[in-house]
Amino acid sequence: HVQLVESGGDSVQAGESLTLSCAVSGDINSNYFMGWFRQAPEKARERVAVFTSDGDDATYVEAVKGRFTVSKDHVRNILYLQMNNLGPEDTGMYYCAASRSRLLVAIGSADYWGQGTQVTVS
Repeated sequence: HVQLVESGGDSVQAGESLTLSCAVSGDINSNYFMGWFRQAPEKARERVAVFTSDGDDATYVEAVKGRFTVSKDHVRNILYLQMNNLGPEDTGMYYCAASRSRLLVAIGSADYWGQGTQVTVS
């Protein structure tokens, strides 16, 4: 059984930074791929980043390149999304996801999803 639990969402001002966490538990090994997604109100869910379960080999959507960074605490098995220079366009519910297929993660059809954490930028 795989469980993903996001946290760290908050309301911040434009230009500020925020770090989201995704605590990973269950049978996720190095064969898995993971992603961060976001969904703004009345908009489709958007892929933010796709990476290995070790937090490596990350690819980012153009809108966040140079501002967002994925990393992992291997001891606590927590994935992070460091978000810098946030703008109102970054507002949304952020989710982490996991699958054995990088393609499935990339197209938003991952097998496992967290419950999300809200980020609001004003």
